[in-house]
Formats: sequence, C-alpha cells, structure tokens
Amino acid sequence: MMFKDQMNRVFELNKTPKRIISLVPSQTELLFDLGLEESIVGLTKFCVHPIHLRKEKTIVGGTKTIKVDKIKSLNPDIILCNKEENTKEIVEICEQIAPTHVSDIFTLDDAKELITQYGTIFSLKKQALEITTELDNKIDNFKQFIKNKKELKVAYFIWRDPWMVAGKNTFINHLLELNKFKNVYNSIDRYPEVNIANIVSNGNPDLILLSSEPYPFKDKHSSELRAHTNLSKIFFVDGEMFSWYGTRLLKAFDYFIDLHNRT
Repeated sequence: MMFKDQMNRVFELNKTPKRIISLVPSQTELLFDLGLEESIVGLTKFCVHPIHLRKEKTIVGGTKTIKVDKIKSLNPDIILCNKEENTKEIVEICEQIAPTHVSDIFTLDDAKELITQYGTIFSLKKQALEITTELDNKIDNFKQFIKNKKELKVAYFIWRDPWMVAGKNTFINHLLELNKFKNVYNSIDRYPEVNIANIVSNGNPDLILLSSEPYPFKDKHSSELRAHTNLSKIFFVDGEMFSWYGTRLLKAFDYFIDLHNRT
C-alpha cells in the first residue's frame, strides 16, 4: 500500500509496521500514547518521554547524528523523521534501510495531520481520532480563555553564545501567536542570531521567554538580558510546551493558561 508523508514523499508498506525507529522525541511520545510501545525498537538519546523507554529500547544516536549500523541491525519496518529535527543526509540514509516517513510541522493543523497519518500507517485510526478530538477540545477551551486577553510583545530565546530566538516560520512562533504573544522577531526567518544590546530597539518586548530547551538557561542569563532592558518581564518557560507536537500538546494548553495567569 502506498502512503504519503508531510513532505509529499511517497513510500510503500506491504504490511502494518511492527518494528519502528523514531528519530524525533515528540514523535516517540506520540507513538507511546498511541499504544505502540512494544513496536518501538529504536530511538534517540533525546527521547525522554516516557523516560523508561531509553532503558528498554536501543538508542541509535541523536537527532543530528545517527549510528547507521545500529539502525540496520534493528531491521526496522519504518523509520520516522522530521524535516527540522533531522538532516537531509540522515533521511537519505534511512531511506536506504527502510521506508521513511518525514514530518513537517509549522501549525496545529500540521500536528493533527501527523497524528492522523500515524493512525493510518499503524492501523490505529480510532486511537488517533481520540487524540485529535481531545486536542481540538483543548484548543477550543484555550481560545475561549485567551480571546479577551491583551496582546503582549515577546521575545522567545532558545540559545545563548550566540543568542538565538525563534522567528517566523516556526511551530514555536505559531503557538506564540495563538497565545496573543506578538513575536518582536517575527520579521526574521526561523532561528536567527540576535544582539541582545539591541533588544529595546528591536521591539522592546513586554515579556522575554527563556526556553528550557535546547539551551539550559539559568538565572545568570536572565540577569544578562535584564542589563539591556528595564521594562520586560523575564520568564523561564517549558520549551517542550512550545515546540513539541503530538500528544505533548494535550498538556500544553493548561500550561499556557497557567503562564498567562502568572503574567
């Protein structure tokens, strides 16, 4: 049977995959919540939800570097990748080993499409529908909560040395917009380097959000930013809630409500 991934790449599966390798942490969590724990044979060192999988499954590398021989030895029926998380070279290598699905996530609709695609590929349409239905309810409730909230200007930092932010054309920016957080770096594509000395002239955000991943920001980094702005509130935020798709989104909207109540 022929399938199409989110890059419009077509691949063939002769049967429902029973041996899965996931090279994307948020997708590993989605597989688990779909009930596919027993089918996961390989994952990355960054696949931390649920944490016990890293002890029970074979770690095949990271998201940017993989151990090809380990992947081959696991004899996977399918390998799951993501355009942003994994390199083009990794995808090309995986394609030589097994059918490879590549996700491409910019919006909540993309996230729901991925869940639906997995439901079809793994013969779990009912379970996938239950997840997307619950997610729709979470989104609707959050939209009711947020509709009368005032828009706030924000800067969302993901890295230091160099300082980097989430810009436009990212899933993070999509969720910021849903939160009525106007990204002051929305004119710049993807994840640009920025000069924090210019943060006031670049929009003077009401809020500065320091993500818990991929960089482990600490209080001293907040102080560095504070030296360049006296007006912004600075919050440490759970990066998984702003960047993970799949079933992590079921937790994200309650987290966003709590964040707004704190601001």
